[in-house]
Amino acid sequence: MPRSVLVCGGAGYIGSHMAWLLVENGYDVTVFDNLSTGHREAVQWCRFIQGDLCNPLDVERVFAETAFDTVMHFSGMIAVGESVVAPEHYYRNNVSGTLNLLRAMFKAEVRSFVFSSTAAVYGNPVSAMIDESHPVQPVNPYGWTKRIAEQALTDYFQAYGLQSVSFRYFNAAGAHPEGLLGEAHEPETHLIPNILGSILSRGDDFRVFGNDYATPDGTCIRDYVHVLDLCEAHLRAISWLDGNPGAHAFNLGNGTGFSTLEVIEAVEAVTGREVPFSIAPRRAGDAVTLVANSSLAKDKLGWRPAYPEIEAIIETAWRWHRSPRF
Repeated sequence: MPRSVLVCGGAGYIGSHMAWLLVENGYDVTVFDNLSTGHREAVQWCRFIQGDLCNPLDVERVFAETAFDTVMHFSGMIAVGESVVAPEHYYRNNVSGTLNLLRAMFKAEVRSFVFSSTAAVYGNPVSAMIDESHPVQPVNPYGWTKRIAEQALTDYFQAYGLQSVSFRYFNAAGAHPEGLLGEAHEPETHLIPNILGSILSRGDDFRVFGNDYATPDGTCIRDYVHVLDLCEAHLRAISWLDGNPGAHAFNLGNGTGFSTLEVIEAVEAVTGREVPFSIAPRRAGDAVTLVANSSLAKDKLGWRPAYPEIEAIIETAWRWHRSPRF
């Protein structure tokens, strides 16, 4: 029988791409999502159950109905700025919701877990390239909620034998190369779709948050990794956990940083259109530079990004945003 996987948050951006890739690789997939930010239309290839991780009865019902081999968790709230002004929502959803899920897994005797974490757990970098030995010092509530969940996974392995992999993302970007799926947050907080949106909305200015950082052009530097490259690492983690017990953490990034202004230039090169933008004040909680050293994932999982170039990532996003499916 095919291996059964529960994808929490599978109607969202990364989760929907993950569900598609799992089905493509022969897995039996169930998506669980409350549709607060996800899209029902994005779940096209597998079973869908609507429910909320913050409601323990919803979570227990899912495990009572289906036996799962692995659980993947993409249901976190993700906006750094919002987490600063509304931390209670983030701790309730990202921490309490995760604990509800782990409790239900424990009762159902499911011991394989793949977690969507973030590079925000590192806070402000103390080295040019961030690997997993970098100090973990979040600078915003979003980062703290993910760090607390990671610590819970370490404790759950030691106490209960729950095996897990946490992936620390460095700016997910891009879309399905055939335009089947894409990024559609409301409101949108990610850089590349916001820049593309400024073009498609007939010239509404895109805002660059701060141009006085200690970087060559004064704007924040980030490492962008294609959404399907992230999903490929998750796919590899399922079988890798079979022979590698523990609570593991891996960086996922391309290893190259681009400033906000450099991304704007790349968008202009891909689209052939000028990007109108203005300078706005810094956002609370933003780190100056976040660039990944993903050697550990490459060595342990055999993972390699299929989209190492920022222009190729933007091209897939541009294809979807010109004719979104939802």
